[in-house]
Amino acid sequence: MLDELEAGLLALDAGHLRRRRRVVSSPQAARLEVDGKHLLNFCGNDYLGLANDVRLRVAVQAGVEAYGVGSGASHLVCGHQLPHEQLEQRFAAWLGLPVALGFATGYMANLGVITALMGRGDAVFADKLNHASLNDACVLSRADFRRFAHNDLAALEHLLAASTARRKLIAVDAVYSMDGDMAPLPALLALAERYDAWLYVDDAHGFGVLGGGRGSLAHWGLRSPRLIYLATLGKAAGVAGALVAAETAVIEWLINKAHTAIYTTAAPAAIAQAACASLSVMAAEGWRRERLQAHIAQLREGLRTSRYALLPSESAIQPIVVSNSEQALRLSQQLWERGIWVAAIRPPTVATARLRVTLSAAHETTDVAALLAALLELDGN
Repeated sequence: MLDELEAGLLALDAGHLRRRRRVVSSPQAARLEVDGKHLLNFCGNDYLGLANDVRLRVAVQAGVEAYGVGSGASHLVCGHQLPHEQLEQRFAAWLGLPVALGFATGYMANLGVITALMGRGDAVFADKLNHASLNDACVLSRADFRRFAHNDLAALEHLLAASTARRKLIAVDAVYSMDGDMAPLPALLALAERYDAWLYVDDAHGFGVLGGGRGSLAHWGLRSPRLIYLATLGKAAGVAGALVAAETAVIEWLINKAHTAIYTTAAPAAIAQAACASLSVMAAEGWRRERLQAHIAQLREGLRTSRYALLPSESAIQPIVVSNSEQALRLSQQLWERGIWVAAIRPPTVATARLRVTLSAAHETTDVAALLAALLELDGN
């Protein structure tokens, strides 16, 4: 069997598909030390520049002093500590939704929610560009798993109209992690209303950035008992974990049925305390979102007349599509040699190879200018 694995790795190398990890030896920031090299960082998801914010660090330290390091048990035994409860309450209030439930990661939240709500005889309808965790959750639920072309509302309606499932759920990313574009949530909610379905929104890349920080539902002005909303805390919030907010009956059901919440040790209370601090910063410092939007505009304008193919994204995720994996890897390496870290994303993660440029409020205007200068120097390579 080891021979088969080694042969498989060689095949990945031949197809430029093998993934390798870099070692970061500094805090997450606009500048990192990676494998002994100092680089400008344009591949993280710290959209508001909070991952190393002093207020969050102080909150973690205070949480460790008050509650120790480990929670010691699952939430339903004795691991649910006061900061966990406070975070759930503050998050629900911040969104204007009835109640919320915390999970250790966004991946665990997606697995827990969809497998708890859906099963045999039910149907899940998912956008083809959804995150892998949503796809895995749909498969594990044992529900009828139907996928529709990206943002294709007509195709989705056709599937919904033909379905005879007892329960239906539409699952989408609010902001797509590799393309950076947004789901048409108002139209999706209208379909959910028309065909008696839930709408499950994974807002990993919109929370903290859109809607004055409240995320995609606030951005679109949406409210409905059919909405189930997920936000991860490891991106714009700068911490770790995830929260799901919905109607009280939905959350109570998840507390009792979501395996990834029930059968795992609770995350450290200190992390929840830092997340509470992050919510306060996000609410108070709108300039972070304004600065991020300025960087997005600067990058797009700077590449407007170049030969680079930018996808139509208004988010912090700015993908540059290239012809193949080899070109993506070459451009990423050439940027690396110029002191700039941009990830090359290629199949099977995405259908078309690309440089995935991500921007942050932690960047300076001069940082974006340095990236533009390097990209324009390499234009056409």
